Amino acid sequence: MAVATASKTNPTGPHGAQELPSVIVTSYNLEIRDGDGFLGDKASRGAFMDHLAELRSHLAETSEDPLAKVGKTVSKSELDKLLTEGEAREAALVLSAVERFAQSLAFVIRRFLRQKAWSPVERIVVGGGFRQSRIGELAIARAGIILQTEGYTIELVPVRHHSDEAGLVGSAHLAPKWIFEAYDSLVAVDIGGSNIRAGIVELRQDKASDLSKARVWETELWRHADEETSREQAVRRLGKMLREQIEHAAKEGLRVAPFIGVGCPGLIEPDGAIDRGAQNLPGNWSSSRFNLVESIREMAPEIGEHDTVVTMHNDAVVQGLSELPFMQDVEHWAVLTIGTGLGNASFHNRAKPKGRDKEKPKDGKSKKD
Repeated sequence: MAVATASKTNPTGPHGAQELPSVIVTSYNLEIRDGDGFLGDKASRGAFMDHLAELRSHLAETSEDPLAKVGKTVSKSELDKLLTEGEAREAALVLSAVERFAQSLAFVIRRFLRQKAWSPVERIVVGGGFRQSRIGELAIARAGIILQTEGYTIELVPVRHHSDEAGLVGSAHLAPKWIFEAYDSLVAVDIGGSNIRAGIVELRQDKASDLSKARVWETELWRHADEETSREQAVRRLGKMLREQIEHAAKEGLRVAPFIGVGCPGLIEPDGAIDRGAQNLPGNWSSSRFNLVESIREMAPEIGEHDTVVTMHNDAVVQGLSELPFMQDVEHWAVLTIGTGLGNASFHNRAKPKGRDKEKPKDGKSKKD
């Protein structure tokens, strides 16, 4: 079993840090294996599609595939539509795939809860692109019910922000305190296995000092998975996106901080290098001769005539941080992001929980009578 648990030593740089202003990252990018390979592969977006394809194949052997007229490849939006508007047999097939995937997700969560960093977790936020669909919401809810009927007291909740925005909003919780005194917005980047997003996050501290009202002011999405591109081309494209976002925000009167928060797959080293886990990105992002943080700083050296500070962390960590204001009633919580892969991170709030009148058993299960 290969795992990545946050180091207990103070990092020499700000990247991939364990200790953040309001929370401690107790683990992220855990790579748990079982007999079939990486555990996370059982609860990725591709795993759901595999369940659906297997069901369709079995049905085609004995009768007609209910989704034959839809075609071999079915999108999330098409599956959502089949649930509400499809014939009974079509909807039932989709629900069968949801049930299978929910069982897989519950199995994966059980295994995560056996890890030391996850054993005290009280609530799991589920994000990623798969969550942004009805089938995803149903699978998350069903997995939660499965665990509860088995005696687990763990809560499963979908991420509040749209999946396109959570990975940007979370960057506000990576920013140093001085940013909140003089600026009303910052630049954020979310790098995923299929997409790269860059956007401006409005802090809106006048509405909520805990950043619970922070939102994406503007964003640009590039789906690199649909193109044949190199690492260098991807970085140049990102640089263009950043410069355009910064320029537009300044023209519109936003006081943009000289700070860029970055969420990226993989294990992030203190100097901004990516150790492993970025295999779905175009080219070799884990090369010892490549440093994404330095590349971003070179492409946007100044914002508003001030030197740019760049801080990077794992993308699941950053997406989880978007939920930080809403996790203040628990002490230990975690995030799973269902997308091209399964991202994961666990957290320990620095502040004492608010409004909790009972302790959760350390094993994550309710006490039996």
